[in-house]
Amino acid sequence: MLSKASSLWYVDAPDPTAVLRANHDPDPDAALALATQLYADHDVVPATVGTLGVCAGPDQGEVYIGCYPGVTVVCSPQSAQVYPTALPELLVRPLASEHTYLVAFDTAHGWGAYAQWERGEFRRAFSATRVNILEDEGLPRVWERPFWAGEHPVDWQPGEMPDPQALPFDPPDFADAANNQWLGFHYRTGAGDESALAPGDISVCGFTLLPKGHRTDPAEVIPYPKRAVDGTARRRGIFGWLGGDRVSQHE
Repeated sequence: MLSKASSLWYVDAPDPTAVLRANHDPDPDAALALATQLYADHDVVPATVGTLGVCAGPDQGEVYIGCYPGVTVVCSPQSAQVYPTALPELLVRPLASEHTYLVAFDTAHGWGAYAQWERGEFRRAFSATRVNILEDEGLPRVWERPFWAGEHPVDWQPGEMPDPQALPFDPPDFADAANNQWLGFHYRTGAGDESALAPGDISVCGFTLLPKGHRTDPAEVIPYPKRAVDGTARRRGIFGWLGGDRVSQHE
């Protein structure tokens, strides 16, 4: 179960879940081309290959991209948007995709966010902590109803006093439900079925973002390994939060 994630999905495939199940190796050339397009003001250096089970919420200076037929995922700190509607235009539709989805959360602070665009046109965005709604734009979707009806309450810890104004659901779970609705898998909760698609099944190509002109000599760049690293790989903190480094609003 992941505690943090910040991901953008660009989808043209009618069944993205089937695509992710059938394709285990992302296209590294397409990933590099997209990383270079999105971060033209940086030197983009290929780093490693991981999975969403490890790399869904990268640190500053990192980006992980998985390019599959009709489905592309970009995991970047820029996706951790307090206000999803402030997502830079370049990130909304860099591939002229039919659908764009943003899913981000940080369970340590009870924060979650998601957003949806169709052909670059905004449709829905929500961002909240357990007590404060930070953004709520567009028409709520049908799948949201059980959450607003209190069918997915917060799992308060023993001795933890709920705020009387707390939402009837945990925002990270709300964001995770959006991801499952759109992509067919959960970041946080399993479906109780070992055959269910999981973050660890989806490989992504990792890149280090360096200041322009600081790139390592290409001859010294380590090529991608043939296999993705597993979920036991070491990961550092993903992004700061309120009380520390603010989650990016306008990066």
